[in-house]
Amino acid sequence: MADQSTLRVGIALFPGFQALDAFGPLDCLNVLSMTHSLTLAVLSSTMEPVTCKTSMTNPHVIGQQIVPTHTFATAPPLDVLLVPGGIGTRGSSQVVLDVIAFIERVYPTLKYLITVCTGSGLAARAGVLDGRKATSNKMVFHEMQALGPKVEWIPRARWVKDGNIWTASGVTAGIDVILAWVEEVYGKETTQAIANEIEHTRHLDASHDPFADLYGL
Repeated sequence: MADQSTLRVGIALFPGFQALDAFGPLDCLNVLSMTHSLTLAVLSSTMEPVTCKTSMTNPHVIGQQIVPTHTFATAPPLDVLLVPGGIGTRGSSQVVLDVIAFIERVYPTLKYLITVCTGSGLAARAGVLDGRKATSNKMVFHEMQALGPKVEWIPRARWVKDGNIWTASGVTAGIDVILAWVEEVYGKETTQAIANEIEHTRHLDASHDPFADLYGL
């Protein structure tokens, strides 16, 4: 159980982040902050709005934008870093490299690192998952394995906890991993109150993973 001191949370964003990877966990934290002291830093390479659009060329693709509060260079001290996934995690654009460098730099100072979906691929590329158990989106599981050959990737898992690192499977699994983390830090009663408020039926078994079957893992 945590004490009542303020917990400092950051989320690392990049163009093409998956909306629910970010907003599912963030909304749970929004509710948590009604009863427990939290701060939130929204981080990116620049202070320009960050879009979750998966294509900048297809006019039919829609998406939303979120405005950073800090750049990676001006990030305040953090206790928790949340890293979403999405199509924007692919490749080695400057912003992707900026996220990876930030994860590598800040991880030693964190109490917790939480990734959702292919956010674990960014953490793997940062080297912080080496020698640890982790999971990711099952649709692209082999792709994530290739990014972290020193990681013990767990194919059948909705989420995995190894030390102070929590990694979730795809998209909606981000809600379950953040609630599992909240339960460990703040207790079951607080966690169930959040789940009730957002009307979410929790997966309590971290190994429950029908998508591992769907993708033959």
